[in-house]
Amino acid sequence: MTALKSLFFLIFVPGLFVGYVPFAFLFVGPQIDLGFLSYLVLPLWLIGAIMILWCFWDFLIKGKGTPAPIDPPKELVISGLYKVVRNPMYVGVLLMLIGHFLCFWYLSLLIYAVFFFIAFHLFVINYEEPNLKKRFGATYDDYLSKVPRWMPRVSI
Repeated sequence: MTALKSLFFLIFVPGLFVGYVPFAFLFVGPQIDLGFLSYLVLPLWLIGAIMILWCFWDFLIKGKGTPAPIDPPKELVISGLYKVVRNPMYVGVLLMLIGHFLCFWYLSLLIYAVFFFIAFHLFVINYEEPNLKKRFGATYDDYLSKVPRWMPRVSI
């Protein structure tokens, strides 16, 4: 049953906001020709999609729940992509949205991606992080101190 709820959430939320809604912004506003950067479209889409699916899998298998706030994982997921950044699913969505912009060149798609990043950030700091601190206590606090929110740490 949890797998079906995850599948429904995957189709409805990322499917809607990454797959359907951005196409409403096509042909809206000016286009920006990005030249050779357009070659990044396919890698961004693939990496973003793999990240989203991997996170859904980890929530289902390791977390014993779904990514949906109404049926969150029972266990704190801090492995896989979650060892690199605390919000890899959102990062995957943003990569796909940037891919849409690079593919179609409409400024409105970039604005949409920026809007989503701001919305994700506000949701994470105002709801997710406080909620996870309450649910997982010291384990989550330790995780916060070790893993960055958005960008992986690069060691040289």
